Amino acid sequence: MYCYASSYIGVKESYPKNRFLENLARDLTRIRQGTLVELSTSSDPYPPIEEKLGLTRRTLELLSRRGVKILITTKSDLVTRDVDLLLKASSAVMITITTLDEKIAKAIEPGAPSPQKRLNALRELRKQGIPVGVRLDPIIPFVNDDYYAIEELVGRVVEAGAMHIVTSTYKARWSTLKRIAEGIPEVARKVYRLYGELGSLVHGYLYLPRSTRRLLLQLVIEPAKKYNLTYATCREGLGSGFFNAPTCDGSHLIDLSRQGAM
Repeated sequence: MYCYASSYIGVKESYPKNRFLENLARDLTRIRQGTLVELSTSSDPYPPIEEKLGLTRRTLELLSRRGVKILITTKSDLVTRDVDLLLKASSAVMITITTLDEKIAKAIEPGAPSPQKRLNALRELRKQGIPVGVRLDPIIPFVNDDYYAIEELVGRVVEAGAMHIVTSTYKARWSTLKRIAEGIPEVARKVYRLYGELGSLVHGYLYLPRSTRRLLLQLVIEPAKKYNLTYATCREGLGSGFFNAPTCDGSHLIDLSRQGAM
């Protein structure tokens, strides 16, 4: 509910693009081996319908044959189904886990697998030797910004094998604010007031003041340092203290060897 892409949910049912795999196979002949392909930057490559269609799996088959680098970002544990294909390619997986609280997760990520299922997926991928990281993204004031909860989450993902963590603060639009207010009505007034009174418009999004964003992101950065994770913040512009990784998205994990599988 916090992502701009969620405004498309419910407009029409999900359906595969016409001749998608045929068009993809043709397009792949035009790119060089070693090119980075990300699945996906604005939508999840493992929606519920994927379990039946297997379209993402067939996409991975084509990508692995072409010899491209693959970065998957998902909230779904279904990614573990495709371990065999990921091991054939230069790949890494980033799993979004915004909270360990089941109630909060259901409110802000309706329809997504539970946090525990995502932790299990993280652990299984790393066990198989696939480099993995986590997106604790976004941090939403009054929703998933509890100091102790975040520290526990970082510890749990490290235990499961995470090698990199990405975080950012919630960038609001009035449409997503409305959905958050409807999903968690007890924080609605505070969130509206915070963004409405203190937020500033940047490229169509309401950003919190720089000082507030620093405080929120330190909640993730400090435990990341404690566990010697690489960490990054996206679209924040807060300087080197909030970014110690070769890449923000986790694509640098692809170049890490698969040794050290648990």
